[in-house]
Order: sequence, then structure tokens, then C-alpha cells
Amino acid sequence: MASRRHVFISHHHADDQAVTNMTNMLARNGYEIRNSSIRAKPANQERLKKGLVSDNTIKRLLRMKMSWASTVVVVIGKNTSQRPWVDWEIDQAKRQGKRIVGVYERGGTENDKPASLEQYASAIVNWNAESIIAAVEGANSFQTPAGNDRPAVHAASTSKC
Repeated sequence: MASRRHVFISHHHADDQAVTNMTNMLARNGYEIRNSSIRAKPANQERLKKGLVSDNTIKRLLRMKMSWASTVVVVIGKNTSQRPWVDWEIDQAKRQGKRIVGVYERGGTENDKPASLEQYASAIVNWNAESIIAAVEGANSFQTPAGNDRPAVHAASTSKC
């Protein structure tokens, strides 16, 4: 039986395919991800674009979805650093005391990484099943997009709940 983890995957909707690719890659390695994040269907995406859903409604839904997860995984893709909802989700994950793991999508760069992720992450790893699984399981590793080890910018939290 595969290991199963409940996570919330924070990502820009343009990276939906990357989320699918990552969960499939992890499943091939015996690691099942139950993702509680929101992936808007085309009809709902139109409602969002037209401003027919209030920010407060979206925040309430995101908080509920995130509360179910033990870890928040942030997909770092092109322009992730410019996505206000990704920043909000990282800040909310910190407020909820969640483990926060950044994963560089193939082609993701240091410049794509949100500043709040660097500040709050327990781990930031490259697109590699072994690295992602280790980070979700509790390894506090920090890597470049190429997978080279690097030091953490912030001191790791030592508090336990």
C-alpha cells in the first residue's frame, strides 16, 4: 500500500498540469497525495475572472481546504512570485502552523520563488520525487532549482504544537 499524505498544493492556475504531473510522479514512487487545493473548472474560472466571487468567499474556502492538510506544498513555476493568492496561501499556512514545502517546477527559477516562501518554508526542493517525499515527510532541506544543496535563509523553527 502506498504512503498517503493530505496536502494543500498552492499554485497558479496556469500550473494545474504541473500539479497533476507532480502527483502522478509521486504516485509512481508509491507516494499518494490527497490534494485539497482548489482547481477551478472553466466555468468557475470565468466567474473568478469577472469578479463574481468575493475575495472573502475565496479566503474562507481556502482556509477550510488548507485546514484539512498537514503540509502545504507550493509549486514554484513561472511568475509564481507575482501571484497574490499564492502569497496569501503561504501566509495562511504559516498562521495555521502548517509545514510549508516549496517545489521548483521544471524550468522554475530562484526569481519565481515568492519572498514569503523563502521566509517561512521548512524545505525548498527541486522537481524530484525523492526530494519532494523527503521534504513532505519532514526533511528540512533547501535546494536550488538544479537540485544542489544550499543553506536556508531563515532559522528553522524549533517550536512544536
